[in-house]
Amino acid sequence: MQAGSKVFACALGRGGISANKREGDGATPLGEMRILSGYFRGDHFAAGRKTRLAMASIGADLGWCEVPDDRNYNRPVKIPYGASHERMRRDDRLYDACLVLDWNMAPRRRGRGSAIFFHLARPGFTPTQGCVAVTARTMARLLPLVSDRTVVRVVR
Repeated sequence: MQAGSKVFACALGRGGISANKREGDGATPLGEMRILSGYFRGDHFAAGRKTRLAMASIGADLGWCEVPDDRNYNRPVKIPYGASHERMRRDDRLYDACLVLDWNMAPRRRGRGSAIFFHLARPGFTPTQGCVAVTARTMARLLPLVSDRTVVRVVR
């Protein structure tokens, strides 16, 4: 991944990069996605406060709906929630800093993918479920530089 003249290692989706992103395919969408806002765990990642983005604290009741037919598809939800969802407060700490990308946000298209985030990487940069992921150190370096006008470009 490149930010200005700096290059950083990142992880992408287990399904590679796709121009035809589908729910559950594990692919990172090809193209440009704007960073809309973010979430952080203040108890684990204080650097989440050092940014120009709108950042919200991740509470135990924060989820993200992943059911294409649900009215809250690809939106944050309060858990417990009746439809399948991703829990944002994770034990593996991947979402200790999690930026929301505008993939399939407006308009939302059923089945075109949900929860495409820019978040923290697993050790060894193992693949994501379709997100872009970097180390906590890289995220801490990037957060002060990004805003809601920042664009993430995924290219082949």
